[in-house]
Amino acid sequence: MIPGARNLITDVPGLKVGNAEDEALKSGATVLTADRPFMASVHVMGGAPGTRETDLLAPDKSVARVDALVLSGGSAYGLDACSGVSDALRAEGRGFRVSDAVIPIVPGAIIFDLLNGGRKDWAENPYRALGRAAYHAAGEDFSLGTAGAGTGALTAMLKGGLGSASLVLPDGTTVGALVAANPMGSVTTPGDRHFWAAPFEIDGEYGGLGPDTNGGLGRQLESRKVKAMRSRTEERANTTIAIVATDADLSKAQCQRMAIAAHDGIARATVPAHSPGDGDLVFSLSTGDRQMNAPERDLTLIGHAAAVCLSRAIARAVYLARPAAGDLLPCWHSGRTR
Repeated sequence: MIPGARNLITDVPGLKVGNAEDEALKSGATVLTADRPFMASVHVMGGAPGTRETDLLAPDKSVARVDALVLSGGSAYGLDACSGVSDALRAEGRGFRVSDAVIPIVPGAIIFDLLNGGRKDWAENPYRALGRAAYHAAGEDFSLGTAGAGTGALTAMLKGGLGSASLVLPDGTTVGALVAANPMGSVTTPGDRHFWAAPFEIDGEYGGLGPDTNGGLGRQLESRKVKAMRSRTEERANTTIAIVATDADLSKAQCQRMAIAAHDGIARATVPAHSPGDGDLVFSLSTGDRQMNAPERDLTLIGHAAAVCLSRAIARAVYLARPAAGDLLPCWHSGRTR
């Protein structure tokens, strides 16, 4: 397995991603879409999710395909980014048709970034406009780090961000991941230098420093984030939300199985993961362009690749974060040369 040409989720043919952010707000939105509806599902393992339209992604629900997926900052306010995307899709005549009605299907999930130092004194919810702007910005190339839904993200010790990665399997199937990394846990080992996801790194994509050689890691959980927010009550101010994608032709149930497997990627890159205060969630999608030769075997490899891509995407999100005025936490590159 090797990364795709861009090492982005848009290496899956047909997918497009757009970002929109507000630097003063320290927040933003990210939209994934395609030229035609795609199969999608979801799996939630965090204890505090914030979501829209996720129930219909269960395998037993009648709507199989969606028009876009949204990752957003803003906690519950950020769910309105989905409305902005729906507005844009409706203007293009895209959506699920019921007689003369057109209904865009836009599931979404949010991270909590309301206490990150940005201005939150808006008179009108800004996320609807951010969602629409992100949709209109969608293309094959997009920014990582302090961008889109990752603009105001924070990990336990460092700034978080938006990350992505891809792999092309031996049979030509492509798998990719997109993530807004804002976990309660740390993405780096003590000392903030080595990434927990170091064993999965390819071609120095997040520094090439390799694994931490110290033993006994993970027994103490320190959090600059909690200290910066000045209250233990903010242990719920977290979440890692992600999308994994493939061009393999998966059913909705198979998509959900890919999402379940991909959660391993969060656990391998973040310590701790899936806590009561995280809203950890993985959307999964299939464009359906490639037939599987041996579905059970192929799905196993696709799920594994999705988990590896997600671990790498989380590390890339932190590695590529950039400093900005009013930041509560440092970036990984603070005090280091690139």
